[in-house]
Amino acid sequence: MTVVGVRPAREVPARRRAVTAAQAHEVTPADALSETEQQILAFERQWWKYAGAKETAIRDLFDMTATRYYQVLNQLLDSEAALAADPMLVKRLRRMRSARQRERSARRLGSGL
Repeated sequence: MTVVGVRPAREVPARRRAVTAAQAHEVTPADALSETEQQILAFERQWWKYAGAKETAIRDLFDMTATRYYQVLNQLLDSEAALAADPMLVKRLRRMRSARQRERSARRLGSGL
């Protein structure tokens, strides 16, 4: 039985299935990030019940202060490589950062009235 307009898999030209040398050596989004940056994104995927636990884990895992960690994270969130590596996480973290910035601005503007 032949279905009109559908080619059997064996008729697909080999050149369409073969991976070219250029494709095999393409840089993936994760490759564009350093190992530490990849670890930071993996760390941010976790959920924390208590704020203090996260700060302790930051100090233990990354050997940096929480302040420095958040500076590195903010730079990472602004990078296209991070967005390409994990778009859902980066967009969620960007939204959360924007919401916090709006809240701070509203408090500052509200306190001056």
